[in-house]
Amino acid sequence: MALGGTFKEALQKAVRSLETDRHGLVSLHGLDGKQVTSAVHHPLFDTIQAALLKPTADRLWHIADAFRIGMLVEDVYQRTKIDPWFLDEIQQIVRFESEWVLACQSYLGGGSATEKPVRLADGLVSLLHQAKKLGFSDQRLAQLIGRHEDWIRHARQSEKANQSIKFKRVDTCGGEFEAHTPYLYSSSGTTCEADPTQNRKIMILGGGPNRIGQGIEFDYCCVHAAMALREEGIETIMVNCNPETVSTDYDISDRLYFEPLTKEDVLRIIETEKPQGVVVQFGGQTPLKLAVPLEEAGVTIVGTQPDAIDRAEDRKRFSDMLTELGLQQPQNGTARSSHEAHIIAVNIGYPVMVRPSYVLGGRAMQILYDAESLDDYLQKTSFDLGSHPLLVDDYIEDAIEVDVDAIADGTDVVVAGIMEHVEMAGIHSGDSACSLPPHTLPANIIHTIQQQTVLLAKELQVIGLMNIQYAVKEDQVYILEVNPRASRTVPFVSKSIGVPLAKLAMKVMAGRTLRDLDFLQVPQCSHIAIKEAVFPFTKLGVSDVLLGPEMHSTGEVMGIDQSFGWAFAKSQAATGLAMPLSGTALLSVKDGDKPAALGLAQCLDQLGFSIKATKGTAAFLQQHGIPAQAVNKIKEGRPHIGDLIKNKDLAMVINTVGDKASQEDSAPIRTAAVFGGIPYFTTMQGAQAAVFGIEAMKKTGMTVKSLQEYHHGHT
Repeated sequence: MALGGTFKEALQKAVRSLETDRHGLVSLHGLDGKQVTSAVHHPLFDTIQAALLKPTADRLWHIADAFRIGMLVEDVYQRTKIDPWFLDEIQQIVRFESEWVLACQSYLGGGSATEKPVRLADGLVSLLHQAKKLGFSDQRLAQLIGRHEDWIRHARQSEKANQSIKFKRVDTCGGEFEAHTPYLYSSSGTTCEADPTQNRKIMILGGGPNRIGQGIEFDYCCVHAAMALREEGIETIMVNCNPETVSTDYDISDRLYFEPLTKEDVLRIIETEKPQGVVVQFGGQTPLKLAVPLEEAGVTIVGTQPDAIDRAEDRKRFSDMLTELGLQQPQNGTARSSHEAHIIAVNIGYPVMVRPSYVLGGRAMQILYDAESLDDYLQKTSFDLGSHPLLVDDYIEDAIEVDVDAIADGTDVVVAGIMEHVEMAGIHSGDSACSLPPHTLPANIIHTIQQQTVLLAKELQVIGLMNIQYAVKEDQVYILEVNPRASRTVPFVSKSIGVPLAKLAMKVMAGRTLRDLDFLQVPQCSHIAIKEAVFPFTKLGVSDVLLGPEMHSTGEVMGIDQSFGWAFAKSQAATGLAMPLSGTALLSVKDGDKPAALGLAQCLDQLGFSIKATKGTAAFLQQHGIPAQAVNKIKEGRPHIGDLIKNKDLAMVINTVGDKASQEDSAPIRTAAVFGGIPYFTTMQGAQAAVFGIEAMKKTGMTVKSLQEYHHGHT
């Protein structure tokens, strides 16, 4: 959501609030700053016309390109049925872009892309004022003329080109009486309604738009941070742009700015409010990316410092730090070309995990098993490896992944929660079920993880929250990732242990110590909490539901009980797929999982389930005395697994795969199970947890308690 004085201004603010790296109506066909008049003869006419007919997420940008090739408002209306008034507004934005480019070419000539303007000609000053009235960002204006965002910023701040962007209030009382909870937005004008106070104040940057990989968990942290500052008597300034979050409720903070989370927009608020500092720790990756640019602009970052954040985010610096500390990490390398990626992968040895640098929610992360798959990945993603290097890591197969949340004040470190993932390493942490406390990890491994967490927190001089992801294999502990910020598991851990971690972290960042807050150790809990992910597969109609390093979940649930089995069973029921107590279980597993599948089948048989399996799995089970009935895979002819699912003859499906070929071979099994509403498991660990849940449900009754009852009697 964006607020502005005009439609054009609000639209452009909304576009850059999306955080899709498009800071305006960027051309999808390389037509920026261009405008022609003979649309029918343009080589892109057919392509753009076809794109206009489909209401996709990119339609707005296709409309802009339609105007760039000379299509008329009436032409675009006939293809989109969007009201001509809105189309005319978009056309005006496109026309101004070409005016801006032509004027800059005339006044500036070539020039260096990095040089700072000393004084702009009057004609450009006038255009710059006009651009701001139309809602153009510095970044978009700079992009159109091949310069850096700071070039435009310096131009705006010069004597002649100081822009008149002011802050306006949304009156929450409609003018009937004085509003004590108004919120603000920037707009072109002559008067500023911000009326900043002289109180001690701290600004919190929110999480921006909710999307896969970054959602409501970070809003939870921002809200708790605001509540903590209020308790400390510090004025809170919240900056966010999502209308569906609690942090943008105007009663949560003292002052709310409904603005895009970009360097330009945030700096404008800082110049007006002059806060003591800015918090980037609670909004996920969105504000974290602004930490270094804001610090370079002279802004004080509250809590963990930007250099420490960069040491954790920059893969080379991160790897060097772990080496210095003597901590283990998977073999890894950074590739700046396709050739280099292949060399690193061969040196490490397949399978490898690849991902672009600075990703959110594991976007474009994949596990690759051979050079052909790497070629295919590089071709499909088309990353500019020169500016965004590819990270190549050794994929540690059959390792247990562990998530750790900790809080530190610069002196003391408290390990708040150690969560053992139910699924093996390689599945994104946001998609994995996890258990708090760990379900299978031995005491010596837990002790090692605690020691390494404290060591890393002190090395990075963390003040506030920190999350670390580990992999454990054969009593060896590997560090996968360190995030010196709030993580998506903070709400889960807080509710599990009965301690508001985000609130305590904000107080620590505001100057208190953990000793002051009487939080130097975590309360001892007798219960087990399970976090499970919720997926949108049935709504999106995906072709395969196999989990991997790229995040797919859109929510999560929590199950809590005195036993692991019941906690897991409750978590599954909360996702909408309750564990069956009887019926037929289907097993189709890769060769490496067949020994584990034997134990699983024996348990299911003892619990009264009938066993069916694909031919290879069935033969193995039969050899070991399990009465498993063989069934056809979908491609092997009818009757097959799909028929069993369609006829509701299966109670649960267990399907594990290895390489790409086996993934593709069994995809129809998983998809049919999902759309048939049948509980399914794609890892042996998840299936084993399900069996524990079924066993608990059949042997003991369910208990229901409030969180307060679980936390009563903490020691």
